[in-house]
Amino acid sequence: MQQSGLFWVVELPEDAIKISNNGRRASVHAEDVAVIDSFQFGGPVEIPAKVSYSIEWVASGPSVRRGKGNTVPATDPAAFLGDFAPAVATGSFSGRELAFSFRADPGAGSARGGYAEMGNERNGAFL
Repeated sequence: MQQSGLFWVVELPEDAIKISNNGRRASVHAEDVAVIDSFQFGGPVEIPAKVSYSIEWVASGPSVRRGKGNTVPATDPAAFLGDFAPAVATGSFSGRELAFSFRADPGAGSARGGYAEMGNERNGAFL
């Protein structure tokens, strides 16, 4: 966990994320990202590890407008504006640490009974 209280968050370079001009396709690619592995969430044992992943989202339906923006108090869960579309996501995932490694099945994705969504959102000071 970072001093800010965030966990499972890493900064990626701008070129790791690509979005099509029409906003209906997006991808992220990260190679050997340094993370901390723990045998228990927030546990006392922390082991340096690396993960790699590539994920692609393709919108599979129309976008729907969500949120109420600044028409509700800033503390209201609906204090955002966004357009979201159902999507199909596929990816590859792998990770390794000193004594353990894993690799997801090739072509893992939402088409095998999962769910994916993509879109854009504004909240907070950006409303």
